[in-house]
Amino acid sequence: MIATYFNALMVIIGTLVGLLVKNRLSESYRQLIFTASGLVTLVIGLSMALSSNSYLILLFALIIGGAAGYALKIEDRILSLGVWMEKRLSRGTGSEESGRNFALGFFNASLLFCSGAMTVVGSIQAGTVGDYQLIMIKSIMDGAMAIVFTAAYGIGVMASALFILVYQGFFTLAGGVIAPVLGDGGINELAAVGGMLLLMIAFNLLDIRRTKAGNFLPAMIVAPLLAIASPSVTRLLSAVGF
Repeated sequence: MIATYFNALMVIIGTLVGLLVKNRLSESYRQLIFTASGLVTLVIGLSMALSSNSYLILLFALIIGGAAGYALKIEDRILSLGVWMEKRLSRGTGSEESGRNFALGFFNASLLFCSGAMTVVGSIQAGTVGDYQLIMIKSIMDGAMAIVFTAAYGIGVMASALFILVYQGFFTLAGGVIAPVLGDGGINELAAVGGMLLLMIAFNLLDIRRTKAGNFLPAMIVAPLLAIASPSVTRLLSAVGF
């Protein structure tokens, strides 16, 4: 868990630096940061999405997961939680807009920091063989992006450190069991769906198309399940003559 603690610490430090920068920026520079972070997120998301071994799995994961997410109204609940958390932290003096920015900062940063294959593979390596190198590299990258995202969204980015502790900690502690189950295919599809969600966030940052990316979170569960089931389905279809 040492590498996970370090990762969370880098995000907290990056957030604090971002808050110092944010208070000194004019509105035009804030828009510049939104554009820059949107473009970087776009490139990261595209590179992750292209790691998919099957675009059919990617498509069905997004459709099934998205349908479940919209039915459960996941993003609306995340934003409502963010508004509530921000009001609690500000003792009722915060506005609804600041609460929304808090929630978006938390959600977008958490997705950026935890959706990639580097997170899963690095955490499993740290937990099973004590190899921290991949997570340490990722931690520095996350700290740098935390500065940029905090300048755009505010202190909500810091809350993503808690999500890192839970998410990466889970893969670190249970990596020995999870790795054989997911396999390379499951990890690739998990990362590919994460990349698609990052593309949605990038489109939001760049004002290209507004999408409730949070509603597609179940796709990150559906994708590896489809990847695991795919060989069995292929063998079954071959057996019946398809």
